Order: sequence, then structure tokens, then C-alpha cells
Amino acid sequence: MANGGDGGGGDSSSSGGDGGGGSSLRMSSNIHANHLSLDASSSSSSSSSSSSSVHEPKMDALIIPVTMEVPCDSRGQRMWWAFLASSMVTFFGGLFIILLWRTLKYLWTVCCHCGGKTKEAQKINNGSSQADGTLKPVDEKEEAVAAEVGWMTSVKDWAGVMISAQTLTGRVLVVLVFALSIGALVIYFIDSSNPIESCQNFYKDFTLQIDMAFNVFFLLYFGLRFIAANDKLWFWLEVNSVVDFFTVPPVFVSVYLNRSWLGLRFLRALRLIQFSEILQFLNILKTSNSIKLVNLLSIFISTWLTAAGFIHLVENSGDPWENFQNNQALTYWECVYLLMVTMSTVGYGDVYAKTTLGRLFMVFFILGGLAMFASYVPEIIELIGNRKKYGGSYSAVSGRKHIVVCGHITLESVSNFLKDFLHKDRDDVNVEIVFLHNISPNLELEALFKRHFTQVEFYQGSVLNPHDLARVKIESADACLILANKYCADPDAEDASNIMRVISIKNYHPKIRIITQMLQYHNKAHLLNIPSWNWKEGDDAICLAELKLGFIAQSCLAQGLSTMLANLFSMRSFIKLCFVKLKLLMIAIEYKSANRESRSRKRILINPGNHLKIQEGTLGFFIASDAKEVKRAFFYCKACHDDITDPKRIKKCGCKRLEDEQPSTLSPKKKQRNGGMRNSPNSSPKLMRHDPLLIPGNDQIDNMDSNVKKYDSTGMFHWCAPKEIEKVILTRSEAAMTVLSGHVVVCIFGDVSSALIGLRNLVMPLRASNFHYHELKHIVFVGSIEYLKREWETLHNFPKVSILPGTPLSRADLRAVNINLCDMCVILSANQNNIDDTSLQDKECILASLNIKSMQFDDSIGVLQANSQGFTPPGMDRSSPDNSPVHGMLRQPSITTGVNIPIITELAKPGKLPLVSVNQEKNSGTHILMITELVNDTNVQFLDQDDDDDPDTELYLTQPFACGTAFAVSVLDSLMSATYFNDNILTLIRTLVTGGATPELEALIAEENALRGGYSTPQTLANRDRCRVAQLALLDGPFADLGDGGCYGDLFCKALKTYNMLCFGIYRLRDAHLSTPSQCTKRYVITNPPYEFELVPTDLIFCLMQFDHNAGQSRASLSHSSHSSQSSSKKSSSVHSIPSTANRQNRPKSRESRDKQNRKEMVYR
Repeated sequence: MANGGDGGGGDSSSSGGDGGGGSSLRMSSNIHANHLSLDASSSSSSSSSSSSSVHEPKMDALIIPVTMEVPCDSRGQRMWWAFLASSMVTFFGGLFIILLWRTLKYLWTVCCHCGGKTKEAQKINNGSSQADGTLKPVDEKEEAVAAEVGWMTSVKDWAGVMISAQTLTGRVLVVLVFALSIGALVIYFIDSSNPIESCQNFYKDFTLQIDMAFNVFFLLYFGLRFIAANDKLWFWLEVNSVVDFFTVPPVFVSVYLNRSWLGLRFLRALRLIQFSEILQFLNILKTSNSIKLVNLLSIFISTWLTAAGFIHLVENSGDPWENFQNNQALTYWECVYLLMVTMSTVGYGDVYAKTTLGRLFMVFFILGGLAMFASYVPEIIELIGNRKKYGGSYSAVSGRKHIVVCGHITLESVSNFLKDFLHKDRDDVNVEIVFLHNISPNLELEALFKRHFTQVEFYQGSVLNPHDLARVKIESADACLILANKYCADPDAEDASNIMRVISIKNYHPKIRIITQMLQYHNKAHLLNIPSWNWKEGDDAICLAELKLGFIAQSCLAQGLSTMLANLFSMRSFIKLCFVKLKLLMIAIEYKSANRESRSRKRILINPGNHLKIQEGTLGFFIASDAKEVKRAFFYCKACHDDITDPKRIKKCGCKRLEDEQPSTLSPKKKQRNGGMRNSPNSSPKLMRHDPLLIPGNDQIDNMDSNVKKYDSTGMFHWCAPKEIEKVILTRSEAAMTVLSGHVVVCIFGDVSSALIGLRNLVMPLRASNFHYHELKHIVFVGSIEYLKREWETLHNFPKVSILPGTPLSRADLRAVNINLCDMCVILSANQNNIDDTSLQDKECILASLNIKSMQFDDSIGVLQANSQGFTPPGMDRSSPDNSPVHGMLRQPSITTGVNIPIITELAKPGKLPLVSVNQEKNSGTHILMITELVNDTNVQFLDQDDDDDPDTELYLTQPFACGTAFAVSVLDSLMSATYFNDNILTLIRTLVTGGATPELEALIAEENALRGGYSTPQTLANRDRCRVAQLALLDGPFADLGDGGCYGDLFCKALKTYNMLCFGIYRLRDAHLSTPSQCTKRYVITNPPYEFELVPTDLIFCLMQFDHNAGQSRASLSHSSHSSQSSSKKSSSVHSIPSTANRQNRPKSRESRDKQNRKEMVYR
């Protein structure tokens, strides 16, 4: 035996070294006799016992390494059958026991069933005499069985909970089993570089010890699964059970025999199939696509690795019937490569199977593997390709804020938003814009995002999904902006979608600031139902219908104002100081009421009167070209900048730096939002001793009647008792007999199925309480009576409203309402969004506009004063019965068509009054003042047939928009950005255009959907004391001297000082620069001209005039603010003034050169 051991040791050392080098000698699986000096008996017995597998060996081909440290078979005999037998005995033995148990149980059940029938028959025959004696032992037996079943059921339920991942312990156990299975597979990968079978010492082999520990755990887990299984037979045949049968028992055999056999340990790769379930337990996989992708990958990879393990086993072992002589040395990873090229049908031929078992397996594997490869791989690629390109998460940048923009995300809406939000005039926009939409962007929108990649990011998702809100970090966002589809067919459905977005966002993070667009005014009430909606914290709803109709209504009072205010998007001594010294126009301030119980303590006072004293730190609203100019007002210091004439030299001085060092109680977010310019949050303008805001005039006190309701409950609008629609309907004959003049004609297209426009928002500014009752313009609606009946519920509380059933395309209807004598014609359509072709959306409005312009009227005007196009400044005493002069002025009567307009002329020589010529020619419809609502901006080219605007010209640069005859809702897009940067701007705009809508009024309308009448009290009448927009004529009157060659700055200061009027723009004739008179009556808007801007006599000045308490005492003395301005352009073609010599003496000679210079300074937007 010593020689045998030496011989074995010598062979072992050589073969073991080669085997460790890569299995060059372990390819031989023959059984060799390594000692030739054995006795004959042993040699003969050996040959007789293994005659079929023993042959003459080569001495250097021993494959089983044998050393003195590792006790093993010195003859190098292979024991693979022992490992395989342990698995087969376990599997078939357990299967036999289960089947035997089921058979015995079935036989027992049959026997018990027969015995039960016999006992039942005996009980029936014995009767009730033996009932008591027999039932007791049966009950005791049933209780014992029930107790036994209950204990088994409890154990079974416990085991089921442990392996089902329903509890934390169960999830940990399932994840641990999967991790250990992968660990056992990794150990197999490591051991695959060793011979298929080798002698190993359990106490010295570290990998064998780890594998043994893993398999002990697998055995315990197998026991839990067996206990929890309802059907033991099916459990025994499961894939995971088969894997345990062929991997766990061989490990115990290897410890007993001190040798290792790779065998079927590769079956552990089948555990990868459960990878998807594990990830779902850990809440990592949530979407169906991700679950399906992981399933496909796990099945494909596990099948691939398992098949490679089988090829590795048979190719390195050889065929048993060939005495293991036809083996070849292949590493496991070479087998993986072989299986991949086989599945893909490439088959390079560099690696192939030599054994019969290997080739037989490849034949069947090609059938299944090719089918799997052809079906799984394309589906996997498709799922990976369909992965959301924009499905990542936003990473916040330190020191940089971000906003989330969602809702209607298209190329048009995004480009308009970015154009305004990232405008160069904004001061340091250090905000990143994150767009969130559930549809991936198209190529054009994607290119737009790439052009702004430094400040814009896009993520695909929905704000209704909390997971997507977490991805865009909505909790740390500075604000969330929701865009609406202005061109949708169903505005109510679009508003409902945006309201749901607000609810979802507020539910996820109640403190987030939200600015949303709304299409319909009545849908704003639903936002008030959201508990976390708080307009005091910056939440705002921009109602496009409210603002659009408000702009149009203000154009009825002063044509061109819609253009003026749209351009503004993109106090006395204090206002004069800002204009003269700082070259800024301050139009409003924030005023805090002393009444703490009021819902809106903060109010925006536009052009406040001279009773107000502004304190340091008051929030002011300025008109400027950029944010840097506005900072002059913040930096201005009388001590340091009083003698500076150049406003650009006004910088932060030492006084301001000392103030900045003092702590501020203003929140950082609020301070940033307002530009950081208000360092005194508690500061507010102080009222003088006699406050006209709270104390009404004598005429108001006299008119206070406790039994008469003239205004709504807030005192902001004129009100009347509800009227039936039949009482306001006019026929053509009735309308013609009424002789309407100076009224507003509203031409509206709509039917029963049309979406409601919300005409209340158009009427409310025209019924504001800062107009006296006799100043209200009569409103006549021309349109379908079916549509107007649907709108009437919101209009029946307003006075001076009539309806003419008909169509705006009928000239007979238009002549019946005297459209040639109206102050303004408004053309609206409720059918614009029902047409798919964007070019045809405005066809009705365009046809109506061209129809009116082509009409001809007989216009006999008579003798008119040339300055009859202006209004009487409120400083005049129009209550004087004897027309006493005030401020050097004298009131004279005027002769007009349909209305009486007070005329103001200077008290001078009679020769100063101009003469007027009479034009009795036919007047065409082109002189009718009108404003047309458009949906599509490009359709503005069809309104004026005589202009040469390029179809690609931006709306702001077109002639109809500059003249104030067209209005598109797209001009309101810039309000989103403006509201974000200054949360007071929306309040300012709404105060200007809505006639005084307040949060209290919105809450009231949300409750009752109608205005409620209120009694005239000092508090409600005080709300009438607010300014209004008007137009001032320069042709004659108190400012005639400035109109003939004067500068705009002098006019600004004079109007402000004398009449408390704030001028902020010019409405000029298009051909005013020509030296010869022109018949063109078109005007354009000049916003906030500079101080030195030269005026011409035909200019109309936009101004904010104060409420005149005395104007209501005499109906004969009328204050006319808008009819005059509109009549100017309407009648300028037929009325020509001849200035006197006195006026012409001071006129510069080089008028033509000055006109050319003025044209360069005009803001033609």
C-alpha cells in the first residue's frame, strides 16, 4: 500500500497540477489501476467486478488528485454515481412515500366511510335507549381530532406566512434565501475551474464550508415550504424542489467521502427566475413594463446558464458507455459562449460538443433555445427601447430655485412661456424650469428644450401621480405653474382637468405655491373648495375669460386701452418725483386697511388722491422697460441723489446699506418675489385726517336711501332688481324707434350647444360704481336668443342692458341698433373652439367685422366744437347753475349726435375758438369703432384689407393690434411669468380691467352665482371712490396749449398737479406726422412716452382720473370719458378744425423734422 500510495501520490501531483491549471488532464474520466504489483486475487477480483469499465491505463492520466493530507481513494476511482444516487434516492424515495401516504389515506377514508354507514344504521335500530351512552365517547374523540387538526393548521399557517413575504420576517427570509442561492451559484462558478471531481478536505476547504452552510439553510427552508404546501405531491415536483434535491444531498455526500463533484450544482441558476418576485417584494418594481422586462431577462439568463452547466458537465466527463474516453476540456464560460452562438443560429464552429450526451442535448436545446431567443430577445429590446427617455428624476442644484410647469404643454405654449419668462429685461432669472407632461415631446419641442438646456428640463409623467411629483421634487419647488389649453373645444372640461391637477399637487404638498390658468370665470369658485388653496400665500388663478372680456370692456371706455395694458405686461408729489427725477411711472401703491377683520386688508390703490401720504417702504407699482430701472425708486435717497440729473447715476448709497444691515421680518420667499425692494413690511401709506375713502361726499349722503338698492353688496357695481329676459328683448322696429346713440353694441355668435363665454365679465367693468348712473353706456347684445338665455342668469342684475335677437351678419339688425352711432362695437364668438382648422376658427368674427366696415350711412353732423372729443376734467365745478368759471375755465354747451357732451374751453378771446366745417358725405362703416376677438393670432391679417402686414409678423407688431381694433387671448400668456415674479401684478391688472373685483365678491359669486343687492352705507359708498381709465383730448380745452408742440412731461405734471390725473400713454393718429391733412382715422398706441416726447393736437391721452363726487348732482352736466375719445377717431374725417393765428404763432416752423424724430421714438407695439 505504501507503493500504491507513492504511486498515487506521484500521479496525483502531476495530474493535480495540470488539473489546477485548467483541466488539461481532468478530461480523462477512466478508472485506472495504479499499482501493478497487486496480488492475483485482488487483481482478478478487481477485473471481474469492473470488467466493463476498467482497462489498461496510462500512468500519467490519473484524474483524481490524491494527497496524504486529503484522505481519498488511492486508486483514483470516481464516485460520481454516489452523488447522483443521493439525489435520486431522495427524490424518488420522497415521491414514493407521498404516493404511499395518499394511497393509505384513500383506503382509510373508504373504510371509514363504510364503517360510518354501519354505525349510523346501528344507531337508528337501537333507538334513543343507547343514544346518551354512545354520544359521549364520540364527542370526546371529535374534540381530540379537532384539537389535533387545529395544531397542525396553526403550524401550517405559520409556515405559510413565513414563506409568503406577507410580514417583515417573511420578506427578510425570502430575500435571504434568494441571496444565498445566488451565493451558491457564485461558488459553483469558482469551483468550475477545478476538475469535475476531486478530493477535498472539508476542514480545510473554505468554499466547501460556505456551501455546506448555505445548503443547511436551504434544507430548513425546504422543510418550511413542505409544511406550508397544501398539495405535497405538486410541491415535490416543483422546479425549486427539484433544484434542492439535486444540490443539497450531494453536499453532505461530499463531506462524508472527502471529495467534491460539480455535478448538477448549476441548477441553482434556475433560482434567477424568482428575481422579479423578489424585486416586487422590495417595492422596487412597480410598473408592468419593468416587471415584464425583468421576467423575460431572468428566464432567459437562467435557462442560458443552466444549459451551459449541463454541457460543461458532460463534455468534461465524457460518455459513460465510452468509458469517459471522449471527453474534452471546456471551461464553464466557453460553454456559455457555445450556448449563445447556438441559440442565435450563428454557430461559428470554433467550440462544439464532442460527446454523444452533449450533442443529443444540443439537438433538443436548439429547438427550445432558438424559439426562446427569437421571441424573448426582440421583446426585451422593445421594452428597453420603449423605456421613457424622460423618465429620470430632477436633481436640485444648490443655490438655484426651480419651478414646475405642467398642464397643456405644446410647442406654442412652451415657446410663448419661455419667451416671456426668460426675457432679457428680467433681472437675473436664476430659476430652472422643469416641465412635466405625460406625453413625450415631439422633435420641434425637443429642439426647443435643447436650445434652453441650461435652464429647462423635461420629465415625462403626470401631476396626478404622486411618484411623478416626487421625481420633479415638487416639495422643494418655488412654485407650480399650470397652463391651460386656450383653444380646447370644451372649456369646462379643461378647467376641471386643471382643478384636478391643483388638488393632486396640494394633496401631495399643501404649502406649494400654485399659479394656474382658468378658462371660465365660474370655475374659479371650485378652487375655493380646496382647503389648502390660499391666495394670501401666493396662490393665483388667472382667468382668461375674465381678463379678456375685461380688456375689451375697458376698450369700450377708452379705445386702445387693451393694447396699452397688454404692452404694460411685457400721490401726486411722489408720482411726479418718480417721473421727473427717476424717469419712472408709478401707477399704484399697496394700501393696508386698519380694519383687521377685513378679508382683504391689503388693497391696490391705482392713482391715489392727494390725501395720501406715502411712507418709506411702501410697495409701489411702476411702468418701466426692465427691472434695473425700477430699482432706482428703491435706491433713491433725497440726501444723496437730490442734485443728480441723470437717473442712471442713481445707485445704492451708504444710507441704504445701513438699512440693509438691519434685520427684516419679511419672509425670504416673499421678499424675493417682490424683488427685494420692500424692507418695511409694516409700512403703509397714511391717510390724512379727512379720508374720502371712508367718508362719502354730501351728494352720496343725500342719496343714501335705506329702502333703495342701487349697488351690489360690495358697493363696487351698479345693481338693479332681477329682470326677465322678455322685458329687455327689442324688435327691429322697437330698436329703431329708441334712437340709440353713444351705446355699446356686442355682436355675439353662439347657439344652444356653444360653450358659455361669460358675458358678465364684459358687463361688470361697464357697470362699475365709480361711474355715475347717467354715465353708464347702454349695452345692446345682437345674437342668438337661445344662447343669450343661457347667459342671462348672470346678467339680469345689471341696468341698461337690451337684447336684439338676430345675427351680427344681418345688416338690418345692425342698422336697427344704430351701429354707426355707437361708441364701440364688440365682436365675440362662442363657436371658435369647435373648429379643427385653426385658420377657420375666427371666420365668423372676421366676416362680421368686414361686413360692418363695408356698410354705408348718412351722417349729418352739424356744427360741432372741435374739442368735443374730450372730457371735462374733474376739477371743474359742473354743478354751478350759472356756468361760473373755475380755474380760468368756462363750461359751454355742445351739440352732438345723440348725447350732450360738456365742452371746456379756455376763457380767452372769441377768436380763439376754432371753426368747424360740415361734411354731409356718406360715412362708411370703416369709421365705426370696433374691437374684434381673435383666437388665432395669424388671422389678424384679414381684419384690415388696406394694411401690408406680413402674415408671419408677431401680433404685437401688427396694425390692428397696435390700433386697438383686435385682441387675442394669447397676449395674456405673459401674465403667468409676471405673476410668478410679482404676486401683486395680477391684483393690479384685475383692478384695472375688471372694474373692482375683490376676493369678497368672488366668494359671493361662488355661493350664489349672481350679484346681491346691498343698501347704500358709508362703507359701501366709499368703494366708489376709485379712479377709472379715460382719454383726454388735446385738440382744445385746458391742455390745448400743450397739444400744439408741447412736450409730454409738461402735460404729465400739469394734469397731475391740477386735476389729479395720471397720464400713461398716447393714442395718436397713424398719419399725424404728415404735413397735409389725411382722411385716415386709424390710431396707434404709444406706451409711457419719455418726458421730452412732442405732442400733436390730435393726440388722445390715456389717463387715470379720480372719481368725481359732484358729477352726479346734475344730469345735465355729464362727465364723458370714453365717448369723446372714440368720437374723435370716428368723426375726424368729417370734422376739421382751423386753429387761430394765436395758436399758430408759437408753433415751430420745422414741424416736419420734429415729426420724423417722433416717429423714431414711438413704441409701435
